Amino acid sequence: MRTILVTGGAGFIGSTFVARVFRDRPDWRILVLDALTYAGNLGNFEPGMRDHPRFSFWYGDVNNLTLVDKLVAQSDLVVHFAAESHVARSIADDRIFFQTDVMGTQAVANAVVNHQDRVERFVHISTSEVYGSAVREPMDEDHPLLPSSPYAAAKAGADRLVDSYVRTYDIPAVTVRPFNNYGPRQHLEKCVPRFVTSAILGEPLELHGGGGASRDWLYVEDCVDGILACLEAPVDRVRGQVVNLGTGVATSVADIADTVLSIAGRETPRVSVGERPGQVHRHIGDARRAHALLGWAPRTGLREGLERTYRWYEQNRAWWEPLRWMRRVRVRLPDGREELH
Repeated sequence: MRTILVTGGAGFIGSTFVARVFRDRPDWRILVLDALTYAGNLGNFEPGMRDHPRFSFWYGDVNNLTLVDKLVAQSDLVVHFAAESHVARSIADDRIFFQTDVMGTQAVANAVVNHQDRVERFVHISTSEVYGSAVREPMDEDHPLLPSSPYAAAKAGADRLVDSYVRTYDIPAVTVRPFNNYGPRQHLEKCVPRFVTSAILGEPLELHGGGGASRDWLYVEDCVDGILACLEAPVDRVRGQVVNLGTGVATSVADIADTVLSIAGRETPRVSVGERPGQVHRHIGDARRAHALLGWAPRTGLREGLERTYRWYEQNRAWWEPLRWMRRVRVRLPDGREELH
């Protein structure tokens, strides 16, 4: 039985990944390390999973070097999701982003170096935010890294740190840069669940800067497909690679709002609010490398994915109602004013 360590496995993408592994890889033992910050939730794990002998949860910080080394020493595969991951929160309080995203990644990468005789694959989950706004389209893996927020800068630092460990120590690492994920169990601070819950509650949908910014929206289950493919491809094919996961289609935030309202069958108004500091105005991914190396391509259309997402939030109000107050964050603007974003 192989053992996989998943850091940040109680978060949105991490818990979706863990559920898939538990369901589809019955010969894998799962270790989850999570500090259970505001975005981590034990409710993301089904009771049948939590109580199963193949599943072990460790409550702890990814910067606990002793604990991380102990868990990596037991693992054949390591997938590193653990990170602070919200643009507005990084503007409100940026230090924790560098502590978790950069130093936490160093802790995991260093443990992989210490146990190279055991670890077969290390997949680091980066983000398309490291690219900033597109200077050319579509954005391939060689696009310049131009992070526009403290969050993106911290993730860019972690991204390049992993690359340096590949070059220095030849660890079997792959870096994945997913474009904008959405789906069930995403924290309400993010765009899609904010729109969905506002539609369910009959509230106006707030669009930063009128919603003109566009993104490449990737359904979370398709992202999980790509991460699994990185784990299971021949190591010589993927060692040291950086791989985008995206659809190659850019859709504006305003169009996302319109689609959500169409699914909800509501005519709730859209309201334009101030532009978010550090806004990325256009993202569209080039995923040809993922297709060439992994045979991966997204399977879920945007409308279908948003419908699944809407139905989940509609049917699981007990999960998200306690989080309503966290949908917006107070940030300081360049002119000294403060706004909720």
